[in-house]
Amino acid sequence: MNLVCLDLEGVLLPEFWIAVAEATGINELRRTTRDEPDYDVLMRYRLDILDREGLTIDKIHHVIQDLDPLPGAVEFTRWLMAHTRLIILSDTFSQFAAPLMVKLGNPVLFCHQLEIDAQGVIKNYKLRQPDQKRKAVQALKSLNFTVIAAGDSYNDLTMLQSADHGILFLST
Repeated sequence: MNLVCLDLEGVLLPEFWIAVAEATGINELRRTTRDEPDYDVLMRYRLDILDREGLTIDKIHHVIQDLDPLPGAVEFTRWLMAHTRLIILSDTFSQFAAPLMVKLGNPVLFCHQLEIDAQGVIKNYKLRQPDQKRKAVQALKSLNFTVIAAGDSYNDLTMLQSADHGILFLST
């Protein structure tokens, strides 16, 4: 049986951090996993900026709550879920993505968690596990699924290499 694993941001939804950068005028937040292959370096960089600028989870939610899926993404996810199994493997955070999953028809989402204090300050992040995309694909293959994966960034490469069929989306 086939199973499809997709990245989220840049594949089905706009990049959350770019949307926040555009809304706040903090261009440093435009940096994504397409620019920085080391996820921890990228997240420490982002957390420092959030702290410096006083951006809380509420301010970020205000920006991303109105984002819409990329053109064709809703129809594509509906089609996939009608014909096979779909799992979203993302290095985003449930606090960002969960509300937008409804717009995509509620596919299964495996992602990370933010640590947020009582004032809404994002203090840290907690990975589901290191290299979770690759490990998820390997686990699914061990269950005799044929895995088709698609992504668009450095952090998707091990997932794509582990899949039976990997597709790298390149954009300009």
